[in-house]
Amino acid sequence: MSMKTSTHLLADAPPAFVLGTMAMTGYYGPSSEADARNALDDHLDHGGRWVDTADLYANGANEILVGKAIAGRRQDVVLCTKFGYLFGDRADQRGLDARPERAEAACDASLKRLGTDYIDLFYLHRVDPNVPIEDTYGAMADLVKKGKVRALGLCEVGPNSYRRAADIHPVAVVQSEYSLWSRDPETEIFDFLRENGSWFFGYASLGRGILSGALKSPEDLPPGDQRRDMPRFQGENFYKNLELVKLLEDIAAELNVKPAQLALAWCRRHGAAVPIVGVTEPRHVAEARDAMALAVPSAIWKRLDTVFAPDAVAGLRYSDSAMARLKSGR
Repeated sequence: MSMKTSTHLLADAPPAFVLGTMAMTGYYGPSSEADARNALDDHLDHGGRWVDTADLYANGANEILVGKAIAGRRQDVVLCTKFGYLFGDRADQRGLDARPERAEAACDASLKRLGTDYIDLFYLHRVDPNVPIEDTYGAMADLVKKGKVRALGLCEVGPNSYRRAADIHPVAVVQSEYSLWSRDPETEIFDFLRENGSWFFGYASLGRGILSGALKSPEDLPPGDQRRDMPRFQGENFYKNLELVKLLEDIAAELNVKPAQLALAWCRRHGAAVPIVGVTEPRHVAEARDAMALAVPSAIWKRLDTVFAPDAVAGLRYSDSAMARLKSGR
């Protein structure tokens, strides 16, 4: 079987960055809906188009927020969302379920929450180890035929899952975690995607906030913050990683820029990745725009690559059980 390569989604080139909305509904602690909506407005007012959400975020509330924010300007937005998880208030209500019969129901629910009649980019949030990806992706491809979805993407996959899906329908984008302290995609999939005509979008491009320099101890994480369950933010790991952040701050100071901006610019340094920039207020959007315009000497990139060598980061990015789920998508 010959693999079908991706067709272009909407433009001749990928965006400078994608606006990520997950933190707008409390994933990392309390957030302001007014600030979130102002941030979305600012992004669109300054020519940004790409907006990333998921049905999982805040049990659908994130999609509702995004839908309200883009009402009346849907034509300005490249709207991306995801499915594949069950969600609920209790742990026993949550988990992966990407059976093909769920795809259309999940899509319809997202369309309703988002207040639109089509989704530009519809992702499989995670590969369900209990369901052949061909079955799930085939059901997603049917949504394209029905006009409910314009293009399809995959999250946290490797070449094997990509090939199996792409033989059914083009994969426009692969999304995985990517930042100075999460560099696996560089060796796992960057070259592969380039050869097969798909884009790569990297989420958690600021290391879930630690690369901004704002966090100084695990106690800075508010109650209910999901990072409290992530090994890199726990105990000795946190403080080892903070030493790397201090070096980032020193290098950023030499350039008279914020560490977050330098970290974002690093994600685009070789053109293979588009960062998904998680924001909660308008100033974050403005800082991301400025970061994309930075001119950084190649010697700085080499220093950062050395400081943030993959083996320098302490701790896994998710719990053992969550990491095991990721492996099913490779």
